[in-house]
Amino acid sequence: MELLGLFVTASVPVLKVLLLTGLGSYLALDSVNILGKDAIKYLNIIVFYVFSPALVGSSLANTITYDSMVKLWFMPVNVLITFIIGSLLGWVVILFTRPPPHLRGLILGCCAAGNLGNLPLIIVPALCKEKGSPFGDPDVCYTYGMAYVSLSMALGSVYLWTYVYNIVRVSSRSIKEIPIIDKSSRESSSSETGGGSLEEPLLLPSPELAGPPGDVADENALPKTIHDDESSAKWQVGISESSGIKQRLAKLFKELNLNALLPPSTIGATIGFMIGVVPQIRKSLIGSGAPLRVIQDSAILLGDGAIPALTLIIGGNLLRGLRGPGMQKSLVVGIVVARYVVLPLTGILVVKGAVHFGLVPPEPLYQFVLLLQFVLPPAMNIGTITQLFGAGEKECSVIMLWTYALASISLTFWCTYFMWLVT
Repeated sequence: MELLGLFVTASVPVLKVLLLTGLGSYLALDSVNILGKDAIKYLNIIVFYVFSPALVGSSLANTITYDSMVKLWFMPVNVLITFIIGSLLGWVVILFTRPPPHLRGLILGCCAAGNLGNLPLIIVPALCKEKGSPFGDPDVCYTYGMAYVSLSMALGSVYLWTYVYNIVRVSSRSIKEIPIIDKSSRESSSSETGGGSLEEPLLLPSPELAGPPGDVADENALPKTIHDDESSAKWQVGISESSGIKQRLAKLFKELNLNALLPPSTIGATIGFMIGVVPQIRKSLIGSGAPLRVIQDSAILLGDGAIPALTLIIGGNLLRGLRGPGMQKSLVVGIVVARYVVLPLTGILVVKGAVHFGLVPPEPLYQFVLLLQFVLPPAMNIGTITQLFGAGEKECSVIMLWTYALASISLTFWCTYFMWLVT
């Protein structure tokens, strides 16, 4: 009977997610057209830049202190382990299914990066508020649970935009390669267009090797002395070397994409950490007697809009999977098995091993959040990354449709087992 009660408790948050997701899909229908393509885009921008940073920052500022940071040190390691094991499982899926090269980054990303932000933000608070919750007082559970999932969301965002972003970027280059056209096809194309040559010059002046416009020789210029020529040559060499260094640095910063490394959620988490750890700032912002408490209250008010908005966006995006093309079924099956069977089993060994060796405190809610990170469906931002590089957008929609449809069963089962395991 106790296990049945835990199952009912675990199923309620999943049902809430399904109801809001279904509403989002309904609003995205062409006949309704309330949450159309443009509406999803702009709502996503508001959530990304306003709601999510406010939620993450306010939750961390409210609960994070120096002592709690010492206790939570294992969570970044745990998230890193989920990415490493998921990547290994993704390579196994690639070896068995042999997908096209441009889909390999998508498969690795779906196996490695879970939805560490949106779904835990819904599931954990709902579990805390349930009557049969095994995590104690609802208010205390909610306060600490929001801190745990906010940190999880910030960490997931950093790992996603540093790792998945780059592997999708690398794999997307395979679809941008120019095919080699043989000589006969070029000649036939040339004759059809009136005999003009369609070939481009084999050698073009490189912009890096070409000098500035002012270097072109002037025929009317006075002759220079040998000393002038030597000093001019040295000056030009120095200029070319410095410009080459600047170009390399510019290219390096462009490749790093610092904007992607520091998304708004990460900035919000950093601010939340600063407020929570520095006592002077914390006393001025947190608490009923804080002189600047209106700032924290406003951030909490904005953050409360993140959860329903994120869930509606998920529903609207999943509708694209129904309209997407057919794809290799073994890919979807492999990703589902990796994320919902192998990864959770591995997560139990990792978390329980960490508890056994004293790396994780024996707190049920904290252990539950660590275990939950191993069983979540793929991160929705993977779809945004594929749209950015034009590699596997439609296939990503199909993968998201099936993984999130099966997540209702997987999350209910594993949440029930995890609650039984930690309590």
